[in-house]
Amino acid sequence: MPPVMIVTDSSAYLPSELVASHPIRVIPLTLNWDGQTFRDGVDIGATEFYSRLSQSRTIPTTSQISGGEISKTLHELLAMGYEVLFLPISSGISSTFQTASGAISNFPKGHVTVLDTKLVSMALGFQVLAAARAAAAGASLSECTQVAQKAYRQIGVYFSVDTLKYLAAGGRINSAKRLLGTALNIKPVLTICDGKIELVGSVRTHRKAIESMLNWVEGGIDGRTPVRFSVFHALAREMAKQVLETARLRFSPVECILSEISPVVGTHVGPGTIAVAYQAGG
Repeated sequence: MPPVMIVTDSSAYLPSELVASHPIRVIPLTLNWDGQTFRDGVDIGATEFYSRLSQSRTIPTTSQISGGEISKTLHELLAMGYEVLFLPISSGISSTFQTASGAISNFPKGHVTVLDTKLVSMALGFQVLAAARAAAAGASLSECTQVAQKAYRQIGVYFSVDTLKYLAAGGRINSAKRLLGTALNIKPVLTICDGKIELVGSVRTHRKAIESMLNWVEGGIDGRTPVRFSVFHALAREMAKQVLETARLRFSPVECILSEISPVVGTHVGPGTIAVAYQAGG
């Protein structure tokens, strides 16, 4: 039985040591900024990106992965003897899934599968890790796909942004909700629901936003074990570390991951964003 490689895009922003220690291949998305093109996480890292964004008068645009880049990666992996499960960013946020679906039609059936993950950032990262761990244990392409589909039902994600300006500029949330986020310095709390960004609540302070997110997480976990937990951030590392420690004590996770929000995703949420993701259940 051929080994399986899990392919994802840079929006997952898994820590490099986890990518290196699992059968995972990452294809970078693209940023376009003031006439320059950057490969997400390759030509520009998170810290540099957010420092520049916080002082910039312009907001970069983002590009999906091209069909040619997807095909090139698939050709390379199939030539190495792998079958491939591609887990890209949610189709509700990017067109990468649609492009990948077209690209795989040029490959032999049964050797490449692409799923609409309906996830992003470390929520996607947990799904990728679940599939990659199955692949490393010798699971078939079909079995890895089933693991990824099961993981989706175990995963939740919440995030709080400083302002809805970036989401509104990128067309990821409507103008009425943007006004809610700017009124009286309210901190919106958002989630990914069926692959799209949705507002779930608004609070007055960062502290209350974090408290709200952890309460939502507790409801989502609903007593299931084991729990895996991640905090990921945009230029808010110290706050993220505090949230991770609070979650460690509250949820007793078997895995804790501190990560950053990728520049491509950060284009739409902005500096100061704090996010949490969990996977609950065996």
